[in-house]
Amino acid sequence: MGNNKKRRRETEKRSIHPRNKYSDNPPDFGALASLYPSFHPYVFYSCEGKPKIDWKDFNATRELTRVLLLHDHSLTWWIPDGQLCPTVPNRSNYIHWIEDLLSSDIIPNYHRDNNIIKGFDIGTGANCIYPLLGASLLGWSFVGTDVTDVALEWAERNVKSNPQISQLIEIRKADIEGELTNQNTNNGEGYVGPPILVGVVKTDEKFDFCMCNPPFFETMDEAGLNPNTSCGGTPAEMVCPGGEQAFISRMIQDSVQLKQSFRWYTSMVGKKSNLKNLISKLREVGITVVKTTEFVQGQTCRWGIAWSFLPPTKKIISSHVATKNVLTFMLEGIQRQFSAFHVLQSVESFFKESGASCKLNAALFYIDVVSNDLHFRVTVFEQIPGTLLVRGSLKPGEAVVPGLLSSIFLQLEDALRKEFCPEKVSIHISDSNA
Repeated sequence: MGNNKKRRRETEKRSIHPRNKYSDNPPDFGALASLYPSFHPYVFYSCEGKPKIDWKDFNATRELTRVLLLHDHSLTWWIPDGQLCPTVPNRSNYIHWIEDLLSSDIIPNYHRDNNIIKGFDIGTGANCIYPLLGASLLGWSFVGTDVTDVALEWAERNVKSNPQISQLIEIRKADIEGELTNQNTNNGEGYVGPPILVGVVKTDEKFDFCMCNPPFFETMDEAGLNPNTSCGGTPAEMVCPGGEQAFISRMIQDSVQLKQSFRWYTSMVGKKSNLKNLISKLREVGITVVKTTEFVQGQTCRWGIAWSFLPPTKKIISSHVATKNVLTFMLEGIQRQFSAFHVLQSVESFFKESGASCKLNAALFYIDVVSNDLHFRVTVFEQIPGTLLVRGSLKPGEAVVPGLLSSIFLQLEDALRKEFCPEKVSIHISDSNA
């Protein structure tokens, strides 16, 4: 038992950016409850005595975010009911990844007199989390944009509540009257909505980067499929026609017009299938500098995508090197009564029925499999509600007959789709140079 807990802590640590404040010191709910009486009612203890909160309780997650921002970042913060409530460790990962991009020598650096990094947060929301973290952690300046009056009002409140950094953050309205100009979208995948970059970025403005937590979903029904969490979120924050692919496709088209107004264009991505499609779109418009990353927090997977129009200072090697010993596929449209653990159990049954030896780790959602002298691991990640990522990886140093792991995984994929998403068309994705 002790070894399992140690391995789990080590895996969680690897999933967090090494400069993340919570990499070595994850939030201690018990200690926070003793320091902040307002948080105490939301903390309870497991049979093993571990302090926990109910992630389905919006008030609990909001209060956790409030006390973490106050305790660890000296930030005063609040959002009204129903607004999207961010998790601080996850959002910090994105900030630190952008910091890595800016400090790399992939593209040239700007030379500014004041030497202050300038960022642009698309859809900053009432929470204004990225500007607040970027300014407090790294001294960056920000323009944060949004379209709804509630989001703009509360973003302004959160900025003004922190006078030590308020001069670094501007909240700007993305004029919703510009919506009609986006209906003729060409390659924007049918995006219809307020302006994203073009029409919001002012003439001659220059930024080091833009960042975005896009609307992941096409409908609020899709957004509400996960019964295990409650992060809130309004339709403006969670939904747009065409979902995240349409939204980020519009970002790409805007970037073609704005080009070197930004050193880096970046966005979060919720589905790996969309990541592949978006990389293809970037190639189609002639962009050669593309970087991606993976954010893993607990059992939730997200990706980051970044691109630039600046000429590279050196030959670019993709951050995802093509490998034959790692394969992934997605299960989409899973009904809400099925969880990642149900899928994991079915994976175990699939291999045991073929005579393989299996060792299941329920805490970390993986199974180690030995089949015909082939040693590999199958891991199940939750991406967004109703979508799971299944990954197979060979044991390091394992020699394998070409195509053997792929053949096994195709059979597993077919079996899982028939069981959990029979109405979905099979989409197989192999880890290549994404």
